[in-house]
Amino acid sequence: MKKNVAFRTALGAILCAEALALGFLESLIPPLPFLPPGAKPGFSNIITMFAAGSLGLPQALAITLVKGCFAFVTRGFTAGIMSLSGGILSTLAMWLLLKTASNHLGIIGISVICALCHNSGQLGAAAVITGSKDIIYYAPALAVFGIVTGAVTGIILRAVMPVLEKQKQYFYR
Repeated sequence: MKKNVAFRTALGAILCAEALALGFLESLIPPLPFLPPGAKPGFSNIITMFAAGSLGLPQALAITLVKGCFAFVTRGFTAGIMSLSGGILSTLAMWLLLKTASNHLGIIGISVICALCHNSGQLGAAAVITGSKDIIYYAPALAVFGIVTGAVTGIILRAVMPVLEKQKQYFYR
């Protein structure tokens, strides 16, 4: 039993590092003028979704919390709140959908829904931070962006799933 905990912990730490690395690489992509401010593809959610499906909700939430804390430290309060609000809502949705609807929605469908949940959480946080309901005007642009990036993230996850599963066999028994 102790060995299983050690393997899960080691895999969780590796997945956290991978998520942070993907988040950093994503930050190198310059902002595109036609996108809402701060819009990012969410490539680190590939790792979170894999963790939610393979290790469960606690480990997926741990990765989300590490990503949020990293955003606090490296990009400030607003980025940290935005990361946590979108990330926690998205992680809860992905875990629930992977458990209940994966046969109907597939990885890509779940990824799209989770991207939309992430954007919803961020819109809610932005409304609280700014004290303005006018932030809702970003919703249509974020919805389109979320559908596109959620689909891309789901496609990438499906493509790298064999590699992630192979990685898992070295840590998780």
